Amino acid sequence: MLEQGQLALLVSQSGTRYLRLIVPGEALHTQDGVLSMDAVLAAGYGGVAASHLGRPYRVIRPTLYDLAKGVKRATQIIYPKDIGYIVLKLGIGPGTRVVEAGSGSGSLTLVMAWLVGDQGKVYTFERRAEFSRLCGDNLDRAGVGQRVVRFHHDIADGFVPPGVEATQDDPSGADALFLDVRTPWDYLDQAASVVAPGSPIGFLLPTANQVSDLLAALETSPFEDVEVLEILVRRYKPVAERLRPDDRMVAHTGYLMFARHKGADFIPPEPALAREPGAPAAGAADQTGQTEQSGQPDQEQP
Repeated sequence: MLEQGQLALLVSQSGTRYLRLIVPGEALHTQDGVLSMDAVLAAGYGGVAASHLGRPYRVIRPTLYDLAKGVKRATQIIYPKDIGYIVLKLGIGPGTRVVEAGSGSGSLTLVMAWLVGDQGKVYTFERRAEFSRLCGDNLDRAGVGQRVVRFHHDIADGFVPPGVEATQDDPSGADALFLDVRTPWDYLDQAASVVAPGSPIGFLLPTANQVSDLLAALETSPFEDVEVLEILVRRYKPVAERLRPDDRMVAHTGYLMFARHKGADFIPPEPALAREPGAPAAGAADQTGQTEQSGQPDQEQP
């Protein structure tokens, strides 16, 4: 049942979508005419509301995907195709305490806040006040603002702002961290100090030379188990008689990188030149992928 103050996804016959907060008395001006929110409220989820020109709009309950795509933007958002992999790699779930640097418009923040539940917490840092406010507005609009602690703070000074230490808002000992900043290699020590040993950390980088710079910095950092990837999605035209890919696709949104905090028991690898060719590093785990149960190599792919 749709009630006032809730979000609804309004979809036209041509596929145009509007994510709208339903407030009685207000109206949405579209290319198909003016759509009354009173008519949307009367139609309810699953129903159809008509504009003043008689054009129908389906009223749909928004999914988490719709909420992430529908945030009000002042920055480039992290897209759902990347967010899905990020939250899996970082292990985000009920009760997780996760730190984010670079709130932006809050698409990733919103998804993480949804997933951590009321027992978890998202600590998001943004040094630009206007972006921090926008992120907060998007979170409140989606109904998850109470799960997020927002800091208007530069992480160059650390992840524990003055007066926060030893309070409920202290992010220290977090379960995971995501950095969406221009020069993440400048903040690796700060990152290592805020997460628990062994915790995952993720990065989003738009250019390949940034990836190279971060890879070089990670070699001497408190992090290991590095992964670099990008995710491409190709959509298809849903026509049974002539199924084919869409003519256009978003070919690149960013490179994703992940690593783990080394922890106290980390064994530094030997320099590559000090080892026999093909020999594993000292203390390294067997990389053959053999399993004790089946004896078959691990074929998992991202």
